[in-house]
Amino acid sequence: MSFPSSDNPYSFDDFLEWRNNADYFLEDPFFQKVVRYYAEEEWPMLDKEARKLSHKVSFRWKNLAEQAAVPEKRPYMVHYDGHNNRIDRIVRPLETLILEKEVFSEKLFSDATTPFEKLVKMYLIYQNGEACISCPVTCTEGLVALLEYYADTPELKKILTHCKEGINKDIAIGSQFLSEIQGGSDIPANLVEAVEKDGTWRLYGDKFFCSATHADYAVVTAKPKGSKKVAIFVVPAWLEGNKEKEIRNNYTINRIKWKMGTSELTTAEISYNGAIAYPVGPLEKGVANVTGIVLTYSRLTVAITSAAFMARAVREAGEYSRRRSAFGLPIGEFPLVKLQLNRIETMSRQTIAGAFKLYKEFLGLDDGLRKGMDADEPVDMKQKRFNIRELIMLQKITASWDCTDVLRTAMSIFGGHGVMEDFSCLPRLYRDAAINELWEGPRNVLLTQIHRDFQRAASWYAPADVVANILKGADASATDPLQKEAEELVAHPGLVMPDEKTMDICERWDRFCHDLTHAFQGLALAEVEKTCVFL
Repeated sequence: MSFPSSDNPYSFDDFLEWRNNADYFLEDPFFQKVVRYYAEEEWPMLDKEARKLSHKVSFRWKNLAEQAAVPEKRPYMVHYDGHNNRIDRIVRPLETLILEKEVFSEKLFSDATTPFEKLVKMYLIYQNGEACISCPVTCTEGLVALLEYYADTPELKKILTHCKEGINKDIAIGSQFLSEIQGGSDIPANLVEAVEKDGTWRLYGDKFFCSATHADYAVVTAKPKGSKKVAIFVVPAWLEGNKEKEIRNNYTINRIKWKMGTSELTTAEISYNGAIAYPVGPLEKGVANVTGIVLTYSRLTVAITSAAFMARAVREAGEYSRRRSAFGLPIGEFPLVKLQLNRIETMSRQTIAGAFKLYKEFLGLDDGLRKGMDADEPVDMKQKRFNIRELIMLQKITASWDCTDVLRTAMSIFGGHGVMEDFSCLPRLYRDAAINELWEGPRNVLLTQIHRDFQRAASWYAPADVVANILKGADASATDPLQKEAEELVAHPGLVMPDEKTMDICERWDRFCHDLTHAFQGLALAEVEKTCVFL
């Protein structure tokens, strides 16, 4: 009990002292354990590189991200200059420009950066939220992966070099503009037209969700004139010599969308009015290359981003609970708070372990997911590729869903302060996480796709065998019920008829996919904890 006093000595200084001096990598021995386990012989190099980058991420870049995130610094458009020239200038705060320049100067996609080094660095960077960085980094990764397969012209080779190594110390930024107003995920329904004349392709039409609108290059889907097939093009934001003049490549940015999250990142509506574009890969393989290359990397990154958000939320909630007292005790001593912390820590750890396990398996695939399900290859290789294809989608929807749950719980541990945007980063991360649930395919779309994939593969890969192979090494008590459920659910004709039986199957399929992913993540967590003792 306390007696009345006009002089209240309570402060948050102890928590703030910890937070202001917390190094993301050094404060996270579990993440170090995961990297050591999955990266194996690369660990000494990764440890050294992560320590160097983490010092930037945890202090300077964290501060820049937070300074740019206030409402009054939201990006805005200037459509015309003072002489009535259409420029469509995107005005962003100085903090964002500095942060972007420094992050991309790390050359994450250079040949000198190993895949695991890139992954570790992205994980650390993403702990600062979107910050107009996460999406551009992810989209640039997809652009680079696409061009590494198909850069067969001088223009595309130059763009690839610009994104990977830089030109004149300038590292290019990529984006991807796939969605149109009639259907975001329904890429085959695209209507933007590509017209070829005298060997030059030009695009005409509207794209409706264009994130990282400020990027130097965009991967854009369009249908060649007279064709029903979707093709992929790379569209420069400016033609040679026009960036400084603010003369865009025959397109207009009509407006910036007002989003709930990722507010520092511009998402816009764009009209192409004859923009010069470079075709990438076979014109008739656009959808396959979008899903097999571009979206594959984006969906992998959603899981890494979600894991990064969770790790920061759990760390900050845990430290706050040790330093915040109520009713005479640190709040972390109350059983219900302990239960919350234990639950979100477990969810965070299994997400991190699962993401790194899947990434390692993906790296072990010859040709990634570019080969479709109908590829002519040995059955065991087709099955392995199928497992990874489905796990990438399963992980995307599960990790992004769990992330909002973890962040919401972490905010509740802060009490009323948990929703105060000037008290902690958690509300901003929560809003960003909600966007990740929708980005690169919302839950209902991907659940439908996964069910369709299981059915297509059933003649050469029984659903029960898929489950058994994904959960290889797990106890039968975990795998048997999931195998039985998979067989029954995949036997249902489809998930699109609005009858009572299909509604029941849809509900069970949603739950099954979530449980299967959690089982895979739990297996990864058990492997890390059992076989890698952190020294």
